[in-house]
Amino acid sequence: MQRERFSSRLGFLLISAGCAIGLGNVWRFPYITGLYGGAAFVIVYLFFLVILGIPIMVMEFSVGRASQKSAALSFHVLEPKGTKWHLHSYCAMFGNYLLMMLYTTICGWMFIYFINMLRGEFEGKNAAQVAQVYKDMLANPGLMMAGTVFVVVVGFGICAMGLKNGVERVTKIMMSCLFLVMLILAVRAVTLPGASEGLSFYLKPDFQKMAQSGISEVVFAAMGQAFFTLSLGIGSMAIFGSYIDKDRSLTGESISIILLDTLVALAAGLIIFPSCFAFGIDPGEGPGLVFVTLPNVFNGMSGGRIFGALFFIFMFFAALSTVVAVFENIVSYGIDLWNWSRKKTVLVNIVLITLLSIPCVLGFNLWSSFEPLGAGTTIRDLEDFIVGNNLLPLGSLVYLLFCTSKKGWGWKNFIKEADTGNGIKFPAWAWMRIYVSYILPVIILVIFVQGYVEKFHLLDLFAGLLQ
Repeated sequence: MQRERFSSRLGFLLISAGCAIGLGNVWRFPYITGLYGGAAFVIVYLFFLVILGIPIMVMEFSVGRASQKSAALSFHVLEPKGTKWHLHSYCAMFGNYLLMMLYTTICGWMFIYFINMLRGEFEGKNAAQVAQVYKDMLANPGLMMAGTVFVVVVGFGICAMGLKNGVERVTKIMMSCLFLVMLILAVRAVTLPGASEGLSFYLKPDFQKMAQSGISEVVFAAMGQAFFTLSLGIGSMAIFGSYIDKDRSLTGESISIILLDTLVALAAGLIIFPSCFAFGIDPGEGPGLVFVTLPNVFNGMSGGRIFGALFFIFMFFAALSTVVAVFENIVSYGIDLWNWSRKKTVLVNIVLITLLSIPCVLGFNLWSSFEPLGAGTTIRDLEDFIVGNNLLPLGSLVYLLFCTSKKGWGWKNFIKEADTGNGIKFPAWAWMRIYVSYILPVIILVIFVQGYVEKFHLLDLFAGLLQ
């Protein structure tokens, strides 16, 4: 069966960027920036995005394009005989399914809130009543399941139409709408009375504020955000490498995708920080910022119902772009492994993902007594921890070692594939090879360990044992 191809370079860039652009950009990035002092954190974040994100993205694309397969078979095709690199393919497939078990639910929340905004659900409500709307949604498994099923059907419906006519065409439209809505919201936010203070907080570096948070804590937060925002390590990007021709170098393409990803993250800040400061809201409030705080902001804004609806459709498109990209990866598994037709794979996975999403939905209500990671945690937190703190960093480490080790695919093969075509070449200098072969793996391991330290408060536990 001949491998499908994108019809244009723009399609590849927008779909790959759509996979990277997700809730990490428009949900986590603004609040973590607010938490760690604004612009100074952004500078540190951008530095780590370059030194961490670009090399691993190029490697994942290279493995996909060289093998012409998804993560299900790419290591099988490229690994030296007798080696076991292909075992990571099972982790990659598991990671994509697990990611969608929680992501479809949250994407459904965005659509539910879009409908709520259109209906004027929040008009006339005080802060406590707005917060109650969020609590009521979480307590309603039927409503959340309906939102999840809607996302699953729409996402796989797009994939069923094919790579060019479905995934590529719809993603182009969706991403164009995302950028347009983002521009409208940013213009509205920065023109609010009192927005200048939010712009100053966001765009003017204040390293004294960063020092107050603790330099090491800020650095680790920036490293983690830069690493996790691109969702590298589980083959979500490799599939799109398998769909492109060899006329463009992969380093240049990766830089373009990361620039688009960063643009959306920065624009989300331009929307959120001026709005929060204009209405005296703390921008470092955490994930509740989106579902509890911002509806209050829109309530106090002239034309807030319309701008609130635009904001949540923006959030929905950002999340759905990731869903469609990962669904395409999942569809490719059935095609690559069992030679199933695209439509058969889609039908099987609509049922499978819907069923697999049920624990996440019920974890907020009927199964809320199950607190897998401690008091106050849910099944979603467990799923997010397995993907974000384990599969992504360790999977990225596998791609890194596979492309640099003599016992893997190897440096020469990687460089040859990455540099094929016009555009920016991957630096093949001796120091770069040393960096990606020895230093970058250590950084990834540090991020992996730090995730456990933060999640389980290991330093406090260790200090308590010493007392």
